[in-house]
Amino acid sequence: MFVVKDVFLLMCSVQNKAPISNLTGSARCDSIAKCMRIAAVLLGVSVISAQSVGSDVQSLIDNRVNTAKKAVGIVVGTVETTGVHIYSAGKTSAGGVEKPDGQTLFEIGSITKVFTSLLLADMIERGEVGADDPVSKYLPGNAEVPSRDGKQITLLNLSMQNSGLPRLPDNMKPADAANPYADYDGPKLMAFLAGYKLTRDPGEKYEYSNLAVGLLGYALAQRAHMSYEELVRQRIFKPLHMDSSTISLSAEDKKRLAQGHDAALKPVKNWDLDALAGAGAIRSTAADMLRFLAANMGLVDTPLKAAMERMRSVRSETGMPHVEIAMAWHIFSEFPPDLYWHNGGTAGYRSFAGMDVANKKGIVVLCNTFFDIDDIGKHELNGKYPAPMLEEVHEIKLEPKILSEYEGTYQLAPAFAIKFTARDGRLFTQATGQPEFEVFASKKDEFFLKVVDAQVSFTRDADGKVTGMVLHQGGRDVPGPRAQ
Repeated sequence: MFVVKDVFLLMCSVQNKAPISNLTGSARCDSIAKCMRIAAVLLGVSVISAQSVGSDVQSLIDNRVNTAKKAVGIVVGTVETTGVHIYSAGKTSAGGVEKPDGQTLFEIGSITKVFTSLLLADMIERGEVGADDPVSKYLPGNAEVPSRDGKQITLLNLSMQNSGLPRLPDNMKPADAANPYADYDGPKLMAFLAGYKLTRDPGEKYEYSNLAVGLLGYALAQRAHMSYEELVRQRIFKPLHMDSSTISLSAEDKKRLAQGHDAALKPVKNWDLDALAGAGAIRSTAADMLRFLAANMGLVDTPLKAAMERMRSVRSETGMPHVEIAMAWHIFSEFPPDLYWHNGGTAGYRSFAGMDVANKKGIVVLCNTFFDIDDIGKHELNGKYPAPMLEEVHEIKLEPKILSEYEGTYQLAPAFAIKFTARDGRLFTQATGQPEFEVFASKKDEFFLKVVDAQVSFTRDADGKVTGMVLHQGGRDVPGPRAQ
C-alpha cells in the first residue's frame, strides 16, 4: 500500500513526466501544490480549494435540497489537475441532523456496470478471458444460453449492451417488492437463459440491460472462482485504495450509510442484489469515486491503466442522439469534448459519475433521494449542458375523468414515444425503453415528475380534445402528437 511519500512522488512523476528534482523555483512550487492536492484523492483526504472548480455547484445542490425540496441530501465531488473539491447539502436522512460528506456511503446503482466492465477489461489484459468468448463458456454446469442464427452472446456483447437480452428477466418474482433483486439467484438466472429466445442477433442493436451486465458479472465471478463482491474488491477496490467501497455492509458501514428516500422524500429500503450484483450492487463514497475517476483519467498511475484505456477504445451507436457507448461508459458528444459518464438509481438513491478525459476533469454526484441529478454532473463538466435553478411545485388533485383524457401514446420522435395511463385516480407515464413513473398535476393540462426535472403540457383542439403533449426537459420543449 502507498504511504504519503509514495503517493506524493507518484503524483509528481505523473504530473510533470519528470522527477520533481528536475524542477526549480515557481515551477517546483506549483507542481508540489498540484501533486499534494491530487494525492489527497488516494489518501482519502477531503480537500476543498478556495479556487472553486464549479462556482455554481454549491448553489445548484442547495437549490435542489432547500428551494425545490427535491432531495434530502446531495454530495458532489470534483477532481482535476488543480485539485479535489467536495460540496454537500442537506442531511443523511429526512428529519436528521447529520450532513453528508465525502465519506458518506451511498448506493451507486448502475454505475456498478462500469466496475463490471473494468473487471472484464482487466481479465482480458491478463489473458484470463477473451472479449469474443461466448458467455456460456464461463457459466456453471451445462448452462443453456440463447443464440441466434449461429451467433452466440459474447462477453463484449454484454458489456456493450448489444447482446439481444432484455432489460430484465421475466422470471423476477420478488418476495419483497421493496427489495426486488435480493432473491434473484443463480438458478433463476440460468432458468431464464434456458427458456429465452432472442428476437435479434447478438451485436445487432444497443438495448440498456441490467440483465446483460448482471450476467457478465456473474460469469466473470465464476471464471475467477470467487463471489462478485470479492472479485471487485480484489481487482479494483484494493489497487485503487477505495477502502470504503463495498457491497455487503458491516456495522461500521451502516453508520456511514445515508438513508435512501423515494421521490416523495419518504424513507425506503436498501437494495441487495444476488446473481445480478454486477448490474448495481456497489455502495461507495464521493472520496472513493474520485479516486476511481482520477485513475480513469490518468491523473494517477495504477495497475488498471491499460484496462481502463481498453474500455474507451471501443465505441458504438446507441440509437439516441449524441450518445454512444464504450465498454459500459456512455459518451455524450453533443458539445465537444466527449464526456464519458454513467448514472445509477435504486429505490432511494441517484448517482452520476462523469469525466472529460481530454481536459482531465471528473465529477461524481451522489444523492440519497430518487431524484435525477444528472444535469448537475453534465453542467459542471461542460457548461453548455443546462442545469437550471428549480422552484418548488405544488401538487393538486384532478378528477379521474380528467386524467383519463390524457391516456394514450404520444410520438416525440420516430423511435421514441411516451405513453400515459390513468389508474386508481393517478396518472403514470412510460417512455420508450424506460420504467413507468407517476406524474403529478400542478394544474389542468400541466404535470411534473418528481424523479427528474421534467414537465409535461397537454394541448387540446378547439373542441377541448387532447391532441398532443410537450415535454419540457433540459432546456428543451419537445412536442409530440397523440397517436391515432
